[in-house]
Amino acid sequence: MKTLVIHPDDRSTDFLNAIYSRMPEYTLIVRGSRKEVNELIKSHDRILMLGHGSPYGLFSVGCFDGGYIIDCDTVPLFDGKECIFIWCNADRFVNAYNLKGLYSGMFVSEVGEAIMMGLGRLPQRIVTESNNRFAHWLGDGINVSLYHAYHRMMNSYERLAESNPVAKYNSDRLYLVL
Repeated sequence: MKTLVIHPDDRSTDFLNAIYSRMPEYTLIVRGSRKEVNELIKSHDRILMLGHGSPYGLFSVGCFDGGYIIDCDTVPLFDGKECIFIWCNADRFVNAYNLKGLYSGMFVSEVGEAIMMGLGRLPQRIVTESNNRFAHWLGDGINVSLYHAYHRMMNSYERLAESNPVAKYNSDRLYLVL
């Protein structure tokens, strides 16, 4: 299976590298043009889209042309692809277009987001622990199947959620639709 990872170059989402860094083979694009990304999507079977975003798509964060690198114009390219959408409110994007895959809702990955989501002012170490373990555990099963990756990650992440309020918040907002 040919895997494409779209992960705009942004230090605040470097923890997501652990999802794909142990994969035996993949194409990583961190900056470029929409045209280039669209051509790569067409030629790959599995698409991982990681970073910051909104209900309207994955932000380009200045690494690609336009405000979004993944948006409504990209949706037709996902037909027949195995997709992973990890960005804040990706669930609203996925549901709006009746897409399938593994995806996140609002995902707290920064102290400021924890405050905005009503979790209070938590120490950075709590947020960092949630981020790093989520990405590591999702990466543990990613080479087998989305089903395996999701269930393996959720099993571990929900145990962490017993003592980590960020992991609890995030684990309640991770979805798999095949």
